[in-house]
Amino acid sequence: MNHFDYRDGALHCEDVPLARIAEEVGTPVYVYSTATFRRHAQVFRDGLKALGARVHLAYAIKANPNVAVLRVLADEGYGADVVSGGEMARALAAGIPARDIVFSGVGKTRAELARGVDEGIGQFNLELEEEGAVLAQIAHARGKRARATLRVNPDVDAGTHAKISTGRAENKFGVPIDQAPAMFDRLAPLDGLDLTGVACHIGSQLADLSRLEEAYRRVGRLVEELRGAGHTITRVDLGGGLGVPYKQGDALPSPAEYGAMVARVTEGWDVDLMFEPGRVIAGNAGVLLTEVVWVKPGVTNPYVIVDAAMNDLARPALYDAWHDFAAVRPNGERITANIAGPVCESGDTFAMGREIDRVASGDLAVFRTAGAYGATMASTYNSRDLVPEVLVDGDRYAVVADRIAAETILAAERVPEWLTPAKAAG
Repeated sequence: MNHFDYRDGALHCEDVPLARIAEEVGTPVYVYSTATFRRHAQVFRDGLKALGARVHLAYAIKANPNVAVLRVLADEGYGADVVSGGEMARALAAGIPARDIVFSGVGKTRAELARGVDEGIGQFNLELEEEGAVLAQIAHARGKRARATLRVNPDVDAGTHAKISTGRAENKFGVPIDQAPAMFDRLAPLDGLDLTGVACHIGSQLADLSRLEEAYRRVGRLVEELRGAGHTITRVDLGGGLGVPYKQGDALPSPAEYGAMVARVTEGWDVDLMFEPGRVIAGNAGVLLTEVVWVKPGVTNPYVIVDAAMNDLARPALYDAWHDFAAVRPNGERITANIAGPVCESGDTFAMGREIDRVASGDLAVFRTAGAYGATMASTYNSRDLVPEVLVDGDRYAVVADRIAAETILAAERVPEWLTPAKAAG
């Protein structure tokens, strides 16, 4: 469920007409619904009720790192899953306690590890043995102990797009699950390290719970083996990855169905269970609002050229991802068209041969389900402005990330003194 609905023929976010935001902020612009973020956060938590009190929720910041969004989720009791020092800084700036931050990621630098130790974050998910040894040294030198889990790769195909699959043997994440016991034997005794758990995350936009169940059962057998070797295991991080419906007809497991599966698989584990939901919280909480620039005749279908582009919403260009396209004021007519942006790349295409609302130059439209992996992946390619973000709460809204003009970015660049000024033509 989301809070983007038509009223009197015009699309609203909660109680705010999207046309008002377009007029006052301009397009393209991301628009988020506070009510949807809160509802999704609550629904995911409720889906895990069967697991009891030993549950920790850490929102995956990479999905949507806007500080205002993080503040909303912090109010809902969520911690943060971060994958960089920058994301750690965002989580802290949003008021998320350091103890509720999980630091994931395959390329954490020594400086980032040190900052995490200094801040007192609650958990490091180790991606390789050397990282664990370095973390132990850093913590020991400061007279501290870093709590950590070892991320294992269970070699389970998530059945999702290859570029968002993370649990197969050939992926870069985690350590082979069969090598984990020996690594535990070497890392667990190190001064400065509290290695008391394992972590697993096999991919994103998952639609098949059986893949997750297989991975979790392998993790459960690992926990049993580690305990049999004398290791203390008090927490297991089961990651995230639940998918969201991007188009009508998408059938995806609900948080309640997911929670029931986890409860069945983890019965008797006697651990704190960690979860890192991202897309399932943020995906349908946002849209990208855009204006039609031209409707250009095509050989087979017309091209609807909008002012949003692949630099604003990269997923279709990266993954051939689907985002529903809808007019803000539909007139009831439908056409088959291609939808593209103004960037000078053939890949700057959002859809080909799709049936959509009939639109004309100057009309407003939205790309739906853009709250996750939208603004966070935006760039200024083609020297375009960096897209702004708006958060709606009932009948009010605020710009929570300014549009950064191309001129502002240009002003941060420098020409070295040894390059002579260009001579004027003529």
